[in-house]
Amino acid sequence: MSEVDRFFRYQPIEDRPGWYTWDIIDQTRFNHLVMGPLMVRVEGDRCRLRMQPERKHSNLQDMIHGAVTLALIDISLFAAMRTLTGNEGARAVTLELSTQFIGAGVMDRPLDSVVEVLRETGRMLFLRGQVEQGDHLVAAFSGLVRKAISS
Repeated sequence: MSEVDRFFRYQPIEDRPGWYTWDIIDQTRFNHLVMGPLMVRVEGDRCRLRMQPERKHSNLQDMIHGAVTLALIDISLFAAMRTLTGNEGARAVTLELSTQFIGAGVMDRPLDSVVEVLRETGRMLFLRGQVEQGDHLVAAFSGLVRKAISS
């Protein structure tokens, strides 16, 4: 059984060609409870992770809360690690995440984190990306993930 089979539901979404589920199996965990359903697809050398904002994701200005955007970014690093490199993501860890908020996310459109791998070494993965809603840029980021160490 692969790491994805043990921890995530990663399967095609019937009515959305090219999209796959990115759902944590243990629904008592953060990803499911806070973020809700996520879906992922590969676009060339990039990975797109998508969420649909709900009221629970909003701040008092009725925009997407910055913490939700940061959570989407962090989760997208691991979705990209799995879909673009085939590395195990469940036991990997974020070592560094630098984010620049550029514009507010609105509640009535999907929020996407689009990630590319800059470099992969034996233990590390260097990534960067953008959070967007269509043509609207919400944030830019770069991250460093330490791959899972075999047990």
